[in-house]
Amino acid sequence: QVQLVESGGGLVQPGGSLRLSCTGSGFTFRYYATMWYRQAPGNERELVARILSSGTIEYADSVKGRFTIIRDDAKNTVYLQMNSLKPEDTGVYYCNSAVDSDFWAQGTQVTVSS
Repeated sequence: QVQLVESGGGLVQPGGSLRLSCTGSGFTFRYYATMWYRQAPGNERELVARILSSGTIEYADSVKGRFTIIRDDAKNTVYLQMNSLKPEDTGVYYCNSAVDSDFWAQGTQVTVSS
């Protein structure tokens, strides 16, 4: 049974950093693409970053140079390191795995505000 748990969100001032974690069970991250999405109030869910099983990484233009997706195969965990945060980065962040792209966990709230 696929399970995903996101954590690491919180309230941070503009310019600050957060590191989100996505821990998986019931499957192995490195064999599937893993994505981080976010959803701001009133907006559709958008793709923020993706790491393929090959290790190829892609980012949304809005986060390039600020966010880094990291996969730790030993811990079966995928991280999203977020630096230079902006108010427009506020939203609920979700991780998603291609092993079951219909499965969504509860997400973790990120609020960037002074």
